[in-house]
Amino acid sequence: MTDRDRDRDHPIRVLIADDQDMVRTGFRFFLDAQPDITVVAEAADGEQAVALAREIRPDVCLLDIRMPKLDGLAATRLLSGPDVPDPLRVVVVTTFDLDEYVYGALRGGACGFLLKDAGPTLLAEAVRAAAAGDSLVSPSVTVRLLKHVTAPTTTSAPLAPTPAQPQEPLTDRELDVVRLVALGRTNAEIAADLYVSLSTVKTHLASVQLKLAARNRVEIAAWAWQTGNATPTS
Repeated sequence: MTDRDRDRDHPIRVLIADDQDMVRTGFRFFLDAQPDITVVAEAADGEQAVALAREIRPDVCLLDIRMPKLDGLAATRLLSGPDVPDPLRVVVVTTFDLDEYVYGALRGGACGFLLKDAGPTLLAEAVRAAAAGDSLVSPSVTVRLLKHVTAPTTTSAPLAPTPAQPQEPLTDRELDVVRLVALGRTNAEIAADLYVSLSTVKTHLASVQLKLAARNRVEIAAWAWQTGNATPTS
């Protein structure tokens, strides 16, 4: 049985890390009320978050950015960075809507980035997406980020400064999937739009990530916008 199969049978186990007790309490109250999510640990600083996460291996870690001892971006790199042999799934949740935080979180391996004012419903959706191997970024953040990486005169687009050349050409169906990713569709929505199974979408995305050497969906979306593949060709 795979980890994802187990996720279907048991609640998604979540660790919350935030230096504000009120924030942790609010997140716990809402997430514990979800039938498929349970909070298994809390941390008040980044060092404690990393230690607890490594010890209990939660399905999803919710990390604030500005925390004492170790900030959320450094904690993200330690838990899900490219050099971590068995990375955990991290969603960064912060008050601060700054581009350097978005880039730092995604480069560090985070599979989600939410603003705290995004609302509890989106928070639960981000947890579920992360647990399923998907990702969710606050819509307002995604729109602004894509504007940065597609602006022809920008000099501050560290996420994807130049369009990657695919190692192999993408198939027509892979380009269909990429276009929908760039429009912010989830895997389930892509499957419905293209009349294919969820597993087929995941197979296409895995192939696209390999061909583009992309680390996450945002990098795929950025490539699509930069190369004119974010809109239908017809």
